[in-house]
Order: sequence, then structure tokens, then C-alpha cells
Amino acid sequence: MRYFITRIVLLVISLLPLFSLEAQKVVRIVIDGAINPVVAEYVQEGIAEAEAKKASCILINLNTPGGLLTSTRKIVGSMMKSKVPVVVYVTPEGAHAGSAGVFITLAAHVAAMAPGTNLGSAHPVNMNGGMDSIMGEKVTNDAAAFIRSIAEKRGRNMEWAEDAVRFSVSLAETEAVKKNVVNLVAANEAYLLRAINGLTIDMEDRQVVLNTATAEVVNVQMSWIQKILNYASDPNVAYVLMLLGIYGLIFEFYNPGIGFPGVVGGISLILALYAMNTLPINVAGLALIILAIVLFILELTTPTNGILSIGAVISLTLGSMMLIKPGTQFQWAKISLGVIIPSIIVTALFFLVIIGYGLRAQRNKIASGADALLDETGEALSDIDPTGSVRIQGEIWKAESVAGLIVKGAKIKVKQIKGLLLIIEPLQTT
Repeated sequence: MRYFITRIVLLVISLLPLFSLEAQKVVRIVIDGAINPVVAEYVQEGIAEAEAKKASCILINLNTPGGLLTSTRKIVGSMMKSKVPVVVYVTPEGAHAGSAGVFITLAAHVAAMAPGTNLGSAHPVNMNGGMDSIMGEKVTNDAAAFIRSIAEKRGRNMEWAEDAVRFSVSLAETEAVKKNVVNLVAANEAYLLRAINGLTIDMEDRQVVLNTATAEVVNVQMSWIQKILNYASDPNVAYVLMLLGIYGLIFEFYNPGIGFPGVVGGISLILALYAMNTLPINVAGLALIILAIVLFILELTTPTNGILSIGAVISLTLGSMMLIKPGTQFQWAKISLGVIIPSIIVTALFFLVIIGYGLRAQRNKIASGADALLDETGEALSDIDPTGSVRIQGEIWKAESVAGLIVKGAKIKVKQIKGLLLIIEPLQTT
């Protein structure tokens, strides 16, 4: 009888989690794009949210071509200090965890990959261009030591991890499992959460058993400002924002008082500068773009029959193609020709048509009001000595002569306007 009661008690205790008043939660964040300071902040906030909700784990859906090593270190540091287990899932099918993504995947307590995904190519590249051999070796050794420490901490394949840094090796999902780089291949998220249910995770101060099979998945989204900054960090978007900023400020300069173009241009330029701080910008490319703008302006002020405009288009094309430095780690950071070509066409039209029209309008003589009568010719309707009346453009005006007597019927020319009084002189004829 006592044995039967003991079995019943043990059964009830084992079933208690199923009847818990508070359902287990899994906090999910999604990284789909390059790793930058905004993404690092987003991951830190996601981990904090998971800790606040006492979630069973935080799930990071990962698809990234790479990114900044400084931001990667912040993400890895947050994952290492997390009080809840971290699960990284390279997904969807066809996704890639490259460069910075390798560090993040290896730093997870549980690492999984979807079918058709791959992982690797983590060799570091200097944001400011090519490194000399000594500096390159130092950076590579530092990154190799960093990734080995991550792999050792999580019990993963340290040799492969170091090769990913030193030799940019990559693995498909099934090979990654065989070589103890990731834990499992999961066809979808639901399968993953069932597969890791009951898994014991060694945390810093305790062991945690994952309860994820029936857990509620809670999405944590980027804030609106994070979305804007993250979107602006895309090289194509940053390039367009830079041009919009230049357009807006120049348009405001040539048409002061409008306000709107200046505001839009200023905001766009600030966002572009923020993005360029996270991208491998080629100073020579940026200089060529600035030169193109200067040449367009010079063409407007000192026309050269299109010579400067041709030079500006060539300079803008070369500068746009050179703006982002090529590099193994930064294959994601490039500007599409589909963006460059329309931008060049729009820029040429902007300067040669819109700004050119504005400058010509500023140089044109005023065509309305009393000031429009300056230098106009007319006829004296009476003797003017020194005042009288004249007819100009079909209108009769009071006039004053500055050249002595002007007889009735003589042709006159307006030299000055004082209120409603025209200052005139005889029209010189040859």
C-alpha cells in the first residue's frame, strides 16, 4: 500500500509542470542582416526581456552575412552572461551564418541549423582597408583566440572554429553536426522546440532543464528608432540617404526660406553619416562623389558646354562604385548597380534641370510689378521739364527727367523707380 501511494505521489510531482498556472515562455528575436551596433543593442534588450519574463530560453533566429567584430563581441558577451539559456537557430532554408554569425552561433548554449543552411568564413577584415602583414596577423590571432575560447566554453569543435577564422572554411548543416560545431538540424522552429525539450543546460551557477515543447513563443521586435537606424545601415540605403542629404541642402541653399528640403536633407545626411560609421567606406570614393557635386555646381555657374557635366557624371559613377571597400568579410557591404545607375541619372537631372532652372530664374529680370519697368522704353505724352507723363507698356506713368527737357512724342527709357514716379532719360538712337 505504501509503495502504491509513493508511486502516485511521484507521478503527481512529475505532472505538476503541466498544470502550472504560469505557462513557460520562449522569447524570440530575429537577426536578418548584417551585425551592427543596432543589432547588438537589440540582442541585449532581447536577453533582458527573457530574463525579466523568466523565460525557459531565448531563441535567436539568425541569418547574417557578417558584420562588425566590435558589435559581435558585445553580443557574445551578453550571451555568455545571460541568466537564461540561449538557443541560436540558423534559419530559414538557404540562410547563412557567416563571419560574425559564426561567433554568435558557437556562443549559444544550443546551436541548431535548418536544412540547406551553412556556417563559416569568419576571417577578420579591417574596416579601414588592407592591413599590413604584422597588423593582419595580430588581428587574426586575436579573433582566433576569441573564437577558440567561445568553442571551449560551449564544448564545441575548437579546431574547426579556429580554421573558420584563419582559413575561412565553411560547413553545411549536416557536416556541422558531425563535426560538433552545432547540436542539431531542425526542419522548423516547432520541431526545434520539441527536440530540445528536457535538455539540461549548464549555466554559470546552476543547471536548467529546458521546458519548451508547449512553451508560448513571445516575439521581441526592434523599436521604431532601431528599425530606422538598422535600415539606414544598409549600404544601398546609406548611399541614397547621402545623395538625398546633398540634394536637400543644396536646394535649400539656392532657394532659402523653403525649409522642407533643408530639414529632409539634414536628417538624411545625419543618417547617412551614422551608417557610414558602420561601413567600410573608401575615402577616395567619397572624395570622387564630392568632386562630382562640385563639378555640377561649377557647370551651372560657369557653363562649359557640358564638359564639366560629363566629368561630374564620370566622377560620380567611379565614386559610387568605389565607395564601399571590397573584402572577404564585407561581401554584404556593397552598393547595387541597380541603385547606382538611377541615382546618377537623378543627380544629373537634379543639377542640370532643377537647380539650373532655379539659377536661371534668379538671373532673369523681374517680370511683374513696378520693378519690371526698369530699362523699359516708352513715349513722352507731354513735354517733360522736369516732370510730365509717359506711356510705357500701355500704361500712363508720372515721370521725371534727369537729362533736361524731353519733348512730347520723344522716346524715353526708365532708369530708376521711386515709388510711383519713374526717373527717365531720352532714348539714345543711332
